[in-house]
Amino acid sequence: MATTVHDGPAPRGRLRVPLAAGVALAGAAVAVRARDPSAPGSPFPGCSFHRATGWWCPGCGLTRGTHHLLRGDLAAAVASNLFTPLVAVAVAASWLAWTLARAGRPVPIRLPRGRAPLAAALVVVVLYGVARNLPVAALEPLAP
Repeated sequence: MATTVHDGPAPRGRLRVPLAAGVALAGAAVAVRARDPSAPGSPFPGCSFHRATGWWCPGCGLTRGTHHLLRGDLAAAVASNLFTPLVAVAVAASWLAWTLARAGRPVPIRLPRGRAPLAAALVVVVLYGVARNLPVAALEPLAP
């Protein structure tokens, strides 16, 4: 039995999962844009870590920030969580890279490899989580 090499676009089956994930992301974006997570009776759950400890985790405010970002209010998005625009771009870029790779297309995004970038990102996230909980007036804007 001979094996054939496929040089053209990827078969549709290879794109089903990333396209389904894209539809799910778009649906989540529509839901977050439509409903204010800060409003009373919001369907979005609050942060379990904050509820249990009273401290802001590094992710606290990301849903509110995404709501503001999707409504075009960048200042409110950043005020909710400094990382909101970065997370939004990272999610979109990751989905795009995954979809292109599955389609057999060149991926224009080159992420750093190795442990150092991951360790640096982890340190930044932990320091952000600590800084937004310190009782220092200059750091109060970091809290959502």
